Amino acid sequence: MEMENLEKLIKATVQEIEKMLNSKTVVGDPIVVENNTIIPLVNIGFGFGAGGGAGKESGGGKGEGQGGGTGGGGGVKPVAILIINKDGVRLEPIKSGASSLVEKVVETIGQVASKGKEESSK
Repeated sequence: MEMENLEKLIKATVQEIEKMLNSKTVVGDPIVVENNTIIPLVNIGFGFGAGGGAGKESGGGKGEGQGGGTGGGGGVKPVAILIINKDGVRLEPIKSGASSLVEKVVETIGQVASKGKEESSK
């Protein structure tokens, strides 16, 4: 693989990563329950690497060589939910893992619904 091709591959990889990173990546879509807005917040991490290579004549008119490669990985971790309602803004941290995010959202929706029923029965 020629170095020019490797450089093009790396450049294309970085451009694709840049396209993925924006505010919607770390701030989820709002969930509205009655008069409460719940917004999930996540932490994103990623990494990538690239390699190269070359070749030379090893003597006797023969030689070999080439190389190349690229790889990457990433992950998304929910870290908190933002709750906005008439009482103000509250940030609720999440222990860890996607299941905890779902648990926290369900728990918060339940609390919001209970509070709403209490207030409407007054």
